[in-house]
Amino acid sequence: MARVGLTTERLVRAGAELADEAGFDEVTVSALARRFDVKVASLYSHVRNSQDLRTRIALLALEEMADRAADALAGRSGKDALTALANVYRDYAREHPGRYAAAQLRLDPETAAASAGVRHARMTRALLRGYDLAEPDSTHAVRLLGSVFSGYVGLELGGGFDHSAPDSDETWGRILDALDALLRNWPAA
Repeated sequence: MARVGLTTERLVRAGAELADEAGFDEVTVSALARRFDVKVASLYSHVRNSQDLRTRIALLALEEMADRAADALAGRSGKDALTALANVYRDYAREHPGRYAAAQLRLDPETAAASAGVRHARMTRALLRGYDLAEPDSTHAVRLLGSVFSGYVGLELGGGFDHSAPDSDETWGRILDALDALLRNWPAA
């Protein structure tokens, strides 16, 4: 029988905290059992295995970021919306590096289709309507923004800009200026 007080939600949240502290790669059912001082077997009534736990952490992270993005985007458009969305990703990654890494986990198509990742895509497309991009350019722009946000945040979290000038915040601002200019002047096919 599972230990009293352990729930799937509690385990997933503890796994997310462990990811932020030790890194997403360190999250396993065994590590979580040690954290709760229980036998590994007692967790299997809540999660199937380490991959299931990691998937649930990814879904939690996607949901948390989508909620933040929805709040940040409310009432904004154009560059203001672009900056708000970009900062949600960057700030979340800084505050929750393990969860942010979890959000990058490749999900199976069925799980992905039911995840908050769909909300992210819809919000990004809504933001891009302010730039008047039609298909397929809107899809290209969604991919561009995701690549830039993910790439910059990954380099920044990895210490890639720690010892160079100009300051990373200044570069981030210039990147957002450049993205806004590009989206306003999207090149013809």
